Amino acid sequence: MKLNELRDNEGATPSRTRVGRGIGSGKGKTGGRGVKGQKSRSGVAIKGFEGGQMPLHRRLPKRGFTNIFAKDLNIVSLGRVQQAIEAGTLDASASVTVEALKAAGIVKRVKDGVRLLGDGEIKSAVTFEVAGASKSALAAVEKAGGKVVVLGAQA
Repeated sequence: MKLNELRDNEGATPSRTRVGRGIGSGKGKTGGRGVKGQKSRSGVAIKGFEGGQMPLHRRLPKRGFTNIFAKDLNIVSLGRVQQAIEAGTLDASASVTVEALKAAGIVKRVKDGVRLLGDGEIKSAVTFEVAGASKSALAAVEKAGGKVVVLGAQA
């Protein structure tokens, strides 16, 4: 079987019913909408209307909010950084910043900075300049002989 031979099972996608195309089609005149009333007209959307009963979305309490000051950080693991160093795309002797990680292809865009996580292990002594780091990441980097400079207040 090839990709260009893939197709749906027979009858899986029924052909669209063309409504309002003459009395003989069985779906002519009112086009399956019944007669008169709001729902027979075009442009009607009564989503969530429950016949006058208080709708579910208004019966339930409101919860939570979106923090407009939240930082949108790239999350980078130590294992991924070590892979890049071994591949030669990241220079271990220079300080590892957001721009360096972007150039190495580890992060796609800069966003508000980088948060370093302790997944994987780091073997090289590397200096990181990041917006945040987990405790396990800090411990792992210091154990390898490197150091982490946290640029923001968030650790």
